[in-house]
Amino acid sequence: TTASAPNVPKPQLNELKAENFPALKNDLILRAAMGLKTERVPIWCHRQAGRYLPEYHSVRNIADFFTICRTPHLACEITLQPIRRFPLDAAIIFSDILVIPQAMGLEVKMVKGKGPVLPQPLKDPEHMKRLKKLKDIDVKKDLGYVMQAITLTRHRLEGKVPVIGFSGAPWTLMA
Repeated sequence: TTASAPNVPKPQLNELKAENFPALKNDLILRAAMGLKTERVPIWCHRQAGRYLPEYHSVRNIADFFTICRTPHLACEITLQPIRRFPLDAAIIFSDILVIPQAMGLEVKMVKGKGPVLPQPLKDPEHMKRLKKLKDIDVKKDLGYVMQAITLTRHRLEGKVPVIGFSGAPWTLMA
């Protein structure tokens, strides 16, 4: 079962299809990223969605961090919260780089007051054998929720701003 929160609508069937997205109304951050001249510096915030918003806590009270990451309509809701409050030029998808090691078979826990913890970290090359083999990783099955959250968010933004995200390089993920 997936978590549900008051006022967090579950996706409609048409919102789950990666097609028929509304036209983008604000492409400022995309133009800046391409090195084009812009009328102003685009605005987005590191840690854009998070602990400083009371509406974040209302969602966080019903589900743990990684459950929110793995539940597209909750990740979408948290992504949209700062866009509703502030004049930002991009929505940052709510996820975490640690979903990648989870998909590779590593256990990652979010410990209150401490942050992410790997109970059995990779400490030497021999530990690499604990990871799933490349042939056993099904990206659509193991990480499809990220794409579903992005798709849902693009629809619910109604073209207001683009969705951006972050990815960790191998060193970042394993450090």
